[in-house]
Amino acid sequence: MATHILVDSNVLLDILEDDPQWYAWSAAHLADCAERAVLVINPVIYAEVSVGFARIEELDLALPSATFQRRPLPWEASFLAGKCFSRYRRAGGAHRSPLPDFFIGAHAAVEGLALLTRDATRYRTYFPRLELICPDQAN
Repeated sequence: MATHILVDSNVLLDILEDDPQWYAWSAAHLADCAERAVLVINPVIYAEVSVGFARIEELDLALPSATFQRRPLPWEASFLAGKCFSRYRRAGGAHRSPLPDFFIGAHAAVEGLALLTRDATRYRTYFPRLELICPDQAN
């Protein structure tokens, strides 16, 4: 069981935006993870969540550093994200630059973090050994 869990932006956005389909799942799993591990975010996650906020102070209130440990993206994770993106392009992927999921997944993989997400498809494809906490898991 992981002692640190990277929290994907989709889980945070579900809660912050009171998503009618995903709020309950995301809120319950975030609370469960907070009870048993340190919650972690990185600059990519912070940037994705920031879109809904006018001021940095508002975002910092929504993602307090006392609740979410902020970690930088390791250089090794950036390299791995690039390699996964190359694989994605060779497989016919249309995007021309690495997607945020590649940086998030690579960060979790490099640092040995579990990942709380509700959208596991890309993570399973490009980071098959990554410990995922996602909706289709048996709880």
